[in-house]
Amino acid sequence: MLKIRDISFSIEGRPLFEGASATIPDGHKVGLVGPNGAGKTTLFKLIRGDMVLDGGEIELPQRARIGGVAQEAPASDVSLIDTVLAADTERAALMAEAEVAQDPHRIAEIQTRLTDIDAWSAEGRAASILRGLGFDEAAQQRPCADFSGGWRMRVALAGVLFARPDLLLLDEPTNYLDLEGALWLESYIARYPHTVIIISHDRGLLNRAVGGILHLEDRQLTFYSGTYDQFARARAEKRAQASATAKKQAARKAHLQSFVDRFRAKASKAKQAQARLKMIERMDMVAAPEDAAKRVFTFPQPDGLSPPILRLEDGAVGYGDTVVLRQLNLRIDQDDRIALLGRNGQGKSTLSKLLADRLGLMAGAVTRSSKLRIGYFAQHQVDELHLDETPIQHIARLRPDEAPSRLRARLAGFGLHAAQAETEVGRLSGGQKARLSLLLATIDAPHMLILDEPTNHLDIESREALVEALSAYEGAVILVSHDMHLLGMVADRLWLVDGGRVTPYDDDLDAYRAMLLKQESTAKPKAEKPRPKRPGRDELLALRAEVRRCEERVEKIAGMHAKVSERMADPALYEDARAAELAEWNRKFAEIEDGLARAEALWMAALERLEMAERG
Repeated sequence: MLKIRDISFSIEGRPLFEGASATIPDGHKVGLVGPNGAGKTTLFKLIRGDMVLDGGEIELPQRARIGGVAQEAPASDVSLIDTVLAADTERAALMAEAEVAQDPHRIAEIQTRLTDIDAWSAEGRAASILRGLGFDEAAQQRPCADFSGGWRMRVALAGVLFARPDLLLLDEPTNYLDLEGALWLESYIARYPHTVIIISHDRGLLNRAVGGILHLEDRQLTFYSGTYDQFARARAEKRAQASATAKKQAARKAHLQSFVDRFRAKASKAKQAQARLKMIERMDMVAAPEDAAKRVFTFPQPDGLSPPILRLEDGAVGYGDTVVLRQLNLRIDQDDRIALLGRNGQGKSTLSKLLADRLGLMAGAVTRSSKLRIGYFAQHQVDELHLDETPIQHIARLRPDEAPSRLRARLAGFGLHAAQAETEVGRLSGGQKARLSLLLATIDAPHMLILDEPTNHLDIESREALVEALSAYEGAVILVSHDMHLLGMVADRLWLVDGGRVTPYDDDLDAYRAMLLKQESTAKPKAEKPRPKRPGRDELLALRAEVRRCEERVEKIAGMHAKVSERMADPALYEDARAAELAEWNRKFAEIEDGLARAEALWMAALERLEMAERG
């Protein structure tokens, strides 16, 4: 159980927590929500002990292991699967010690612990996690250095999930996942055997994967049971009650003050006026909750074009000589709202670049309206902003003839007000940078807006504002996102990108989610279920190596068993004066016999897997 008691903490004189308390029972899955800058990530650091509290205490069970993703996996020559296996430091240490241990008592302890932590199925579990996060079997054998930072963040996430800490702290884990990976993570968190606290602005995840919401606001922590939608309703009711109470108190105070103002100067009423003044001073005023800051996006509306605005016929697209998508026969009209579905690497971003005219056709024909304007937003564009320039300088470059007041109005239409307009981009939050990138993508009033993961840095209120803006927008929308709520609210057509083709997906998003989860649930690690096809040479070699290791382990323990048996055959050991020594040898003998039985069982299981693979 995690207990947060009356904690206080400030950064540079700004208090983030003042007497905050909360209790998270073991095994609970909890979403940590609150305004940007409220201190959610800081709370994680305080729980981990990376920062020291000003006051109060955070209590965890003794020897509780805390895990989280602090940074991406290093760009090393170690394969992805071995990097993930190494993340369980206890298993890695025990496996290494098992190779050199000599003491029979210690050998038995090691074997028992390895069995307790399910060490022998580790490779299968690690492979399953990596597969769920988008790495196929071939990718799992490649070194980490082959992958970009975003992909290595997935490897780091796989490592902490594999290690299965008692308290798992996840800070916006879906920011570097696609829809399929995010849905897999939802399912994994829901099944996770220990406590999870997750910072997320993904409403779908907070509705499906957690059973409680920890709300951080006004330097206080409040725990709500239930999903995010249930929390939102409960909070709205609480705010409404507070607002009504504040209004009643304000009316009461005004009435008392009116009496004081009227009769303070009259001697006959002076005592009554003073009494009412004291009543006003003693009133414990309830502050009316401020309306949440209105998060807005104001997309300029395009003029109308005759349909279709874009048509592809027998198109093929790719990179160099490699074709990624072929036989593309697609039509887009100005009123279309299309979501692109498909697992990572199938070509969603490639199709987006083709539609945005940032990638040419290798074959076929594309017809675009002669006046077609296209707005394109991709994740990497946030990172391509000029960090040493202000937002107003960014748009002044595109609109050099516009008055500063007009430029500021454009920024305000995307929630970037006076303070942010003159702030260097490098000092803006991720959400503010995303807003600026969206402004730059839509400044020309595009007829078609292509959005590739637009919500990664946006909080829940901003995501809702984006939904409203896209609903009011009169151009076509092509959307790639891991945010199921956004897709469900915006898209009315679904295209599935899979197997080098793009085809209409006639079912809905719930059916697509169910299909993905069903595919994951039927996929079994190779150590648990033989593959229907004959295994490759590398797999056979790995199985044979496992058999050899198991056999060596049995021989080693059998040797210890023989030595202890020989020692126990000494009649002198059974003399009354050596009763304590005999008891110790009996204990060691029992432990070695138990370890030998376990080792023989593991050896037989490895032999069975090898025989099944060779029969393949």
